[in-house]
Amino acid sequence: MNEFIEQFLIESRELIEQATDDLLTLEGKPDDAERLDNAFRAFHTLKGAAGIVDFDAMARALHAAEDVLASVRAGDEAVTPELISDCLTCLDQVAQWLDAMQADGQPPADADAAAEALVKRFHRTAAPVVAPDARATPDWVEALVAQHRLGEASVALRYAPEPDAFLRGQDPLSLLAAVPNLLALELDESEAWPPLGELDPFRCRLVFLALAACTATEARQAVHPANGHFAIHGIASQDPRAGDLSLTARHLVEAQLQLLGGASQEGLAGRMASAARVAVNVLQYSARGGEVGAVERALARSLEVGSPDGLAEAIRGVLEGVSEVHATTLSDSVMVERAPVEAAARTLRVDVERIDALVILTGELLVAKNALGHASARAQVGMDLAELAAMLKDQHAVLQRLVDELQRSVLNIRVLQMRYVFHRFPRLVREMVVSLGKPAHLVTEGDETEADKVIVESLFEPLLHVLRNALDHGVESPAARAAAGKPAAATITLRARRQNDNVVVEVEDDGAGVDVARVREVAAQRGVASNEALAEMSDAEATDLIFSAGFSTAAEVTNLSGRGIGMDAVRTAIERLGGRATVESRAGEGTTVRFLLPFAVLMSRVLTVEAGGQLFGIPLEAIRETVRVRRSEIKPIGAAQAFVWRNRTVPLIDLEDALGARSMPSTSHEASVVVATAAGQLGGLRVDKLGERLEVMLKPLVGLLTGMPAIAGTTLLGDGRVLLVLDLQELLQ
Repeated sequence: MNEFIEQFLIESRELIEQATDDLLTLEGKPDDAERLDNAFRAFHTLKGAAGIVDFDAMARALHAAEDVLASVRAGDEAVTPELISDCLTCLDQVAQWLDAMQADGQPPADADAAAEALVKRFHRTAAPVVAPDARATPDWVEALVAQHRLGEASVALRYAPEPDAFLRGQDPLSLLAAVPNLLALELDESEAWPPLGELDPFRCRLVFLALAACTATEARQAVHPANGHFAIHGIASQDPRAGDLSLTARHLVEAQLQLLGGASQEGLAGRMASAARVAVNVLQYSARGGEVGAVERALARSLEVGSPDGLAEAIRGVLEGVSEVHATTLSDSVMVERAPVEAAARTLRVDVERIDALVILTGELLVAKNALGHASARAQVGMDLAELAAMLKDQHAVLQRLVDELQRSVLNIRVLQMRYVFHRFPRLVREMVVSLGKPAHLVTEGDETEADKVIVESLFEPLLHVLRNALDHGVESPAARAAAGKPAAATITLRARRQNDNVVVEVEDDGAGVDVARVREVAAQRGVASNEALAEMSDAEATDLIFSAGFSTAAEVTNLSGRGIGMDAVRTAIERLGGRATVESRAGEGTTVRFLLPFAVLMSRVLTVEAGGQLFGIPLEAIRETVRVRRSEIKPIGAAQAFVWRNRTVPLIDLEDALGARSMPSTSHEASVVVATAAGQLGGLRVDKLGERLEVMLKPLVGLLTGMPAIAGTTLLGDGRVLLVLDLQELLQ
């Protein structure tokens, strides 16, 4: 990919982010002229950039959206949720085109169909520009439409030039010819014709009636600033296939829902693919091609999770005729959002001051290198050993300081602001609010907080699960909030802050809080803990059970939550990043889910251990304690082993056996055990020998080692050996 296209992709994604933020803010504050202007400029700049790289389809789609926003700026149209949804859908499509360009290095060749669907969508939803003296649809519009029956016509125009238009040098026919996609033109008289002898050939007595397939804004711009009386009216599509489905088409789509409703899992993938294809064909035949993407993304998601629920919901949206934004399930939206981020993550914009700091460090490292060379030369000519040792010690201290500064500088270069992930949630929360019917608004704080790019990029899925639960379980219905004296609209706060060498990320809602009694009840029903253990737990300990695998207090499964695969996945993901996930609940006031994360993940502290004659590293943040356990106290439990540690039964894994390493049997009466935690569960690792604590920079597994289970990464030791650092979550599962 050439640098020109790469720069285009970077800037376009930034404009999409800005436009999305402006549109979402504009929906809540329709009178915010600054946000409207910003959104308009973003679309205009995107259109111009598309033209520069010869991406005509993208330019056409953005031009249609820009026209609608121009009408809003002119006061001819109002800001509505439908208009915002259409503009967001346009941005979604542009983002997908950018992803295709990221992969191929050139505009996608099959973008025309999607672009035309967007253009028709904006034309169909464009509000009519009504003349001041004609608020209702005039008879001339109905007569003109009925006479010509042009299904693609979207605008009717009536132009009555001033009587002296010819003397002013105006040519009404030339003026109307500039209207885009002019379909029909009629002439009528503005007044009765006089006798031929009294006729003034320079006086205009004509009225021009026209139909065109363009927006009202395009028509108005084409005839501006000519004198005369204009009336421009948007008209509903006359395409017999557009809009509502025919009775036959509805029966066909309903049959697909019955096909998906079967209880049998046999042939499920084939049935889902068939149902989706029929729904797509119906949409295309019914001139609703803009909704095809929602069905296709729902199919991909349903195939991924092995459940037809998401696809069935999208097909119901086809029957109900809802817009793509509302027909798309939350999971579909997530899929649309993720791709651009994965592509954009290959590029970072770095503050020039941080680059300058690296340049300065490079100079100091060169000085340290030359000093070591000088010491080496002195040693070769017989320098006193004591003097040499002192010199080497001093140079080692200098080198240690420079290496530490270099590490910090490099880590500061590969950081991202939390805004990078936070800005993706207002759009998703908007869709969840529509789906659940619970008014809520999202507040973000600490957007500029920085963390390692791996941390920031990995936070999307965990935060999404937490936000789902906050809206679905934490936030009450409007009636319940009113009864509790709360505002009808809930507030969900997403915040981040730096805390020493850690980053704290929180999701706080002002809902009802966690129902601890319900948590205890479900935990007992599902065997998460015994009744005796539950009775001894504090409320905080019981609340923490929501992170247990498969745990859910939902009465029913929805598109958002209730399957019991959310909060345990959250804790697992956060612990993989070397962090901790906790929950704090206040009855009747709300819930806070808190992530404590390291600032950087490449730097890690490990404890070296030996097993089977090999050396391994265990992350220190996962270690609770190292103990010596008598072998007689290790008891078999079925095919496994366990021991008692601080009055708790802890399963024991022999690291030598788990990793397939073999050594001579130990004759010691005691075993060295590392007690560690992973995914909220305790486990013990039996090792041959405990080593030292090290601070290392992990390298991911590459080549033939990629995907090797239970290995988090590698690093080099001082003697040149490779140290394998263990992934305890995989090892202890």
